Amino acid sequence: MLWFVYLLIYLVGMIHFGLGPNWIGRIPFAVTLLGLPCTSGIRSSISCSSSCPLRTSQYIATSACKLYSAQTMSSSAKPHIKSRCSQYPQSKVNRFPVPDDKVDWSKNWPQYNPVSHNDPSVTKKPTWADPDIGSFSPKFNSMDGAVDRTSFEGNYKVEKGKPLNPRGRTGITGRGLLGRWGPNHAADPIVTKWKVDAKGAKMHHSVSKRPILQFVAIKRKDCGEWAIPGGMVDPGEQVSLTLQREFSEEALNSIAVTASERAIIHEHITKLFKCPGFEVYKGYVDDPRNTDNAWMETVAANFHDDTGTSVSELPLQAGDDAGQVHWVDVDSSFSLYASHSHFLEVVAKERKAHW
Repeated sequence: MLWFVYLLIYLVGMIHFGLGPNWIGRIPFAVTLLGLPCTSGIRSSISCSSSCPLRTSQYIATSACKLYSAQTMSSSAKPHIKSRCSQYPQSKVNRFPVPDDKVDWSKNWPQYNPVSHNDPSVTKKPTWADPDIGSFSPKFNSMDGAVDRTSFEGNYKVEKGKPLNPRGRTGITGRGLLGRWGPNHAADPIVTKWKVDAKGAKMHHSVSKRPILQFVAIKRKDCGEWAIPGGMVDPGEQVSLTLQREFSEEALNSIAVTASERAIIHEHITKLFKCPGFEVYKGYVDDPRNTDNAWMETVAANFHDDTGTSVSELPLQAGDDAGQVHWVDVDSSFSLYASHSHFLEVVAKERKAHW
């Protein structure tokens, strides 16, 4: 009987989907289509969890904006790379080298001898930074007053009073440049529009033939890399408000403008963020500032000015943390900070744009 089922799958794939000779790779999809249980009996590499992804969209309502999640970008763990860069940012501190096979905490490694580093900007005890462990008792894996110490990755381990990076070893302990022990929550607003010609018609890429998206990019002062404007979520602040605030401050320099200009910015920003935003990613960020005890996590959301009548009309002006700010074509060849290129790839696919 089993051979008949697979013959039927073969015919469905060849006739309906035009799968050609590589039809076997689509067996799980065809099985699901026929209402049969997904199985890996034909080839051991076929797996329901990896070969039959379900794309689900949901609207997430907040007081300031709405996000819908297409769940196209997974935070599933590959060994972090930028979190193990040899020299820690804005310092002369070199990390203890961590090979791929020793990243996971479950790997026994008695020789592991990470360097301890806390940047002077953190040790000066600014309001945005935690005190040293031992001088206070943080409530890890929970809301600690107004500070969110939960992780999108789930519960993380705490060893000798210090949280352990859920993605594994980084070659450096302490907090480095990060203020919080454990997760440091950020928000990255990806603001896009269509690239248009003088007549207002969408421009298409010469090779892919897809319409070209543009996004607001800033050039970071700390490392000189281009990035999505974003920043840290303040204690007690809703992420939706952080997305608006950071875009206004970094890309429009709303802090430095006059009251009348600020009112115009607020009007256009409110108009853009009223539209449902696309939640591109929520989770751990492979960031060069990460350490064994402190790491970046973010919510990246795309807000698209489809008609070009909201923020597209505002002049871009770099804020304090940005050296430059421009509308930039979304393209795979454009190098970006941390995981930002991956975020834009998801946006391009969701908008059916060139990548």
